[in-house]
Amino acid sequence: MSNDLYVRLKAAVNAITPSAAIFEVEVDGEGKFKEMRYFAINKSFIMDCMAMFFQNEEDNQKDMAQKVKELEKKMEGAEYTINVPKEPKFEDFCYRAAWKKQPIHTYVDTTMMYGYWTEDYMIPIEVSDEERKPNVAYCQFMYTLNKEMDTNKYSNVSPDIASFVIRTCLELRNEKDFYSSMDTVTSYIREYTASNAASVLSYQADLEKYEVISGAVDDPNVSLKEIFKQVPFSVIASWERLFKTSNCIIIKDENDLAHYESLAPEWIATLKPYGIFSLCLVPFIHQGSIIGFLYITNFDVTSVTRVKETIEMVSFFLSAEVANHLFLERLEYLSNVDILTGVKNRNCMNVDVDELALKMEFDPRPFTVAFCDLNGLKTINDNQGHDAGDKLIVAAANILKEVFPDDNIYRAGGDEFSIISTHGSEEDFKKKVDRLRELASDPEWLCFAIGYYHDETEGKLRLAMRYADERMYKDKNEFYKAHPEKRR
Repeated sequence: MSNDLYVRLKAAVNAITPSAAIFEVEVDGEGKFKEMRYFAINKSFIMDCMAMFFQNEEDNQKDMAQKVKELEKKMEGAEYTINVPKEPKFEDFCYRAAWKKQPIHTYVDTTMMYGYWTEDYMIPIEVSDEERKPNVAYCQFMYTLNKEMDTNKYSNVSPDIASFVIRTCLELRNEKDFYSSMDTVTSYIREYTASNAASVLSYQADLEKYEVISGAVDDPNVSLKEIFKQVPFSVIASWERLFKTSNCIIIKDENDLAHYESLAPEWIATLKPYGIFSLCLVPFIHQGSIIGFLYITNFDVTSVTRVKETIEMVSFFLSAEVANHLFLERLEYLSNVDILTGVKNRNCMNVDVDELALKMEFDPRPFTVAFCDLNGLKTINDNQGHDAGDKLIVAAANILKEVFPDDNIYRAGGDEFSIISTHGSEEDFKKKVDRLRELASDPEWLCFAIGYYHDETEGKLRLAMRYADERMYKDKNEFYKAHPEKRR
């Protein structure tokens, strides 16, 4: 590396105060990106790398000049992946700067990877054919880091992008319900990116759950929600791992597709049956965690920079909407679901009974109610402790969910569950009760006292519940006659 070009470019990069490097970008015989190497780097760039390699303060001061020299020698001439993960989006920016002579400026959220916002500049460098190797061009890369987002830098966007973002924000603030607004915004995004499909997903890692909130497709016969039903949670979870090294995933060609196939083969396998050849995936970040994604397929790859800037900016506002939606959803869950068992709680039962009783009064139809009370819970609590009692309650709820999968199950009290079924015949329900008795008739552990009542024509829900409750207590008394030692 002692040739005149290296000396000249090394002097140029050393004259820059911020961290900077000059990349040597090589293409293959067809003019496509092949690899990218550090050609020359300045001291600031080396010092940033040193901070990654040496965490001990004493090491930072010891033999610093020698360590800087060693690292400089190691990096110059090496592929850029020597100190950062391979990133197709970054490669594309440098390729276009070096070969298309396009100056590129980006401001991106890299807080999940590095703890900073990063402002990047890629600047073309003109080199004569006599100076450079065949199939090689050069660009200068320079960056600055910010702990907090600088809104002034983000506001410096084209009128086209600004107009679209404002339109999106206004739609999100209208009087329509959440899902309708998200459907409209997703349609805007699909049209703006000239993609064949766009969707917004929520993601809850702790619950191992995701939801397709909205979807827009150019083919009215295709439903994204139906397609995603075939995608297991593990595939969506694999995206979270990918964002440890990138703030935005862009697949624009076969090379990018092959790269992500090596990282997440299960995900890429789900794309191929639908002929997906390009893709944008942006995470929604809230309080440092991923809560959702914007997912765009087969977009206009000739406008990749404009698309990237737009969807990254829109994702900020979508993140706030999705975070609020998940918050309200959690509140509703906590107010209606028993946390210990996952079945509906007494508050939800009271509301449902009020609504259903009113409907039945005006439109009677067949229904069945049942009460299932655990026998011997107090004995378990007294002899084995309340942890064992909680495990018994959870086991009881799981059996009820197994036997009555399509019915409403409530935890009406500490050891009492109720069931309301508005479909099926009395004979169907009786078969379920018989099955429940098979699974829950162990007097030493899980044993239900059961009472149910079927109403064919009257529609009197509360009266039916009283009858079912009376039958349950009759069944309980029979149990304690047979097992007096377990009477509370």
